[in-house]
Amino acid sequence: MYTLYHHPFCPHSRFIRLVLGEHGLDLRLVEERAWERREAFLVLNPAATTPVLMADGFPPIPGAGIIAEYLDETHGLEAGERRLLPASMAERVEVRRLMAWFNEKFFEEASNPLVTERIYKRFMSEENGGGAPAAEVIRAAKTNVRYHLAYIGWLAQTRNFLAGDRLTYADLAAAAHLSAIDYLGDVPWSEDDAAKAWYARVKSRPSFRPLLSEWLAGVPASRTYVDLDF
Repeated sequence: MYTLYHHPFCPHSRFIRLVLGEHGLDLRLVEERAWERREAFLVLNPAATTPVLMADGFPPIPGAGIIAEYLDETHGLEAGERRLLPASMAERVEVRRLMAWFNEKFFEEASNPLVTERIYKRFMSEENGGGAPAAEVIRAAKTNVRYHLAYIGWLAQTRNFLAGDRLTYADLAAAAHLSAIDYLGDVPWSEDDAAKAWYARVKSRPSFRPLLSEWLAGVPASRTYVDLDF
């Protein structure tokens, strides 16, 4: 049994939940509002960021990339052809490149500002950065989503999945970040049919079902969030 300190709309946490779901691993979720810098959580991860994975016999495992590597090392071989980090070095480099693209670049330019401004700020105190959403930040992030969506569409047109022939960490990272902002209706799916078709495939996987059940009081989900045939 793993324990994951997460936030339901943290894109990195969603990525790890998808990975754990693909492996079929039991999971206990503990919601963490990282911006509160809770002392007990800082002991687990002094960086005060989610997610943090707890595994029996191991120290806390912080950060999406580190957790993904840990899960591949502990469960990758037994997954066989369903392994999320391929065996060949060239394939692994491409998966890691794209995983970093979404967990770092897409996060910085799109998913983090949108989730922070439109969700996190609702629960933050003024001392922690709460307040009204910054319209200019939201506008810039929504513009950036369009560029990233076009890149996803190009990858989806040239490959079966984003990094190659089969599902990998790259697909789960991209889908996790998109899912967080799709809840808000901030993904212009009509602009790229290839990206939309790829996302619909990933979204239909059983590992995605727990994410689609996440709802935020006072913020209704967009039509495309739960509709598998959007």
